[in-house]
Parts: sequence; structure tokens; C-alpha cells
Amino acid sequence: MTVTVDPPAWAASDPYAAALRSGRGPLFLRRADGWLLPLEVERWCAGADAVDRAVLDRCEGAVLDVGCGPGRLVAELAARGRTVLGVDVSEAAVTRTVTVGGQALRRSVFDPLPGEGRWGTVLLMDGNIGIGGDPRALLHRMGQLLCPGGLLIAETAPLDLDERAEVQVVDVAHGRARAGEAFSWARIGTPALLRIADRAGWHTAARWTAGERHFVALRTRGARTASGSAGPPRSTAVISSRRPGQTSAD
Repeated sequence: MTVTVDPPAWAASDPYAAALRSGRGPLFLRRADGWLLPLEVERWCAGADAVDRAVLDRCEGAVLDVGCGPGRLVAELAARGRTVLGVDVSEAAVTRTVTVGGQALRRSVFDPLPGEGRWGTVLLMDGNIGIGGDPRALLHRMGQLLCPGGLLIAETAPLDLDERAEVQVVDVAHGRARAGEAFSWARIGTPALLRIADRAGWHTAARWTAGERHFVALRTRGARTASGSAGPPRSTAVISSRRPGQTSAD
């Protein structure tokens, strides 16, 4: 299955880019009916917190952070000596990731990427399971990026929902609203994601809640059953030996 998704308009919109540069909101996703979802800009632009670090403890092999935003997870993994690359369509996000000590590419996840088929773990954090508005297509793409038996860790919505919508990023600072152009997004809770993943041939390795955030770990069904629990590793011996500037998962 080939999927082409144009970079969402918010990636270059003033509200999103300005928020990442300043590290501050308020910023929202707005549906056509006016409903607003707050975006946690301050948390994204801070360092990795305890919940983030516990997720990263579960990562295996080389890690690809899809929709890395301002790069807190990439920077944390790099500081641990792990092989890690962030991917984001936002120039401001990539710039900030590099500034905080990570490596990142400005690219859509549906474009050709380094190390396809060789990543040990792919991250879809902060609701990025919604990229492109089609979780089924996104899961298919994740399977292309991961090595056989590789691990996908996705952060899900806190409710049992499966919502597809056209949304805009909106800045409501200073008493006036600025909005980027509309793009497709999805919000999906753990039960709905597991149903989709099961039909697509993924095995549920783990599901958990921490700090009011919800997560799922998935593997291709039948692969690496000995480590199927996707729990925190007993050893973090996977260390990057790459020279600065190398980005493949080799």
C-alpha cells in the first residue's frame, strides 16, 4: 500500500512555529465545529519527564521518533548514547531538536527515510498516532520502517474514541485567534487502536497508563515472542557507535 500525505499546513503556520520557538502556548487543535483540544507546548518544549523516561526505557535498538516536535525525546535518548533520529515536517521542530542535542530530518513519515526496515523501535508519542488522519495507513507505514519483530510504542487518547476530523492549529494569545490551514488528524484511544492493530496483523506487547497518559506497545504478530512484553529492558547496552551526522539505523 502506497500512501502519499502532503505536509500538513500547520507545519509552516505562524502559530505552531512561533509556539515552538518561544516554548509557550496557548495553542489548540480546533475542529470545524469549534471544539478545542489544548496542545501541551510547554511540556513538549521542556526536557523529558519521568513518564517519558519510563517509555524510553522500553525502547529497543535504534529509535525513530516520528513527529518528534521540539525534540525532548530525541535529546534524552542521544544523551543516553542511543542511536536515535527524529522526523518532523516542521522546520521549527527540527531546528529546536538539533539545538537541544538531537538529530532530526525535516520530512514526512510517508517519504523515504533512512534505515527503512531496520529500526528497532518507532515512537508515536503525544498523539502522533493521528498523523495523516488514518491510523490504519500509519500502522502499515510503521511496519515498513521497523525491523522484523521491531517495537512500535504509541501514545493514545485517554478515552475510548476513534475520531477522524479536519482540524487547524489555533493560537488564541493576546485576545485574538490566529489559525493555520486545515489538515487531517485522528484521535484514537487504546481499545480502538488495538482493534485496528489486531486486524492489521500486529501483536499487543503491552498497554499501560502513567501520569494520566496512555500507551500501547505493538509488534508484528508472531515475531520476537520471547520479549513480547515490551517491558523496561534489564540492560541498556545498545549504544550508538555512529559518527555525528550519520542517521541510518544500521
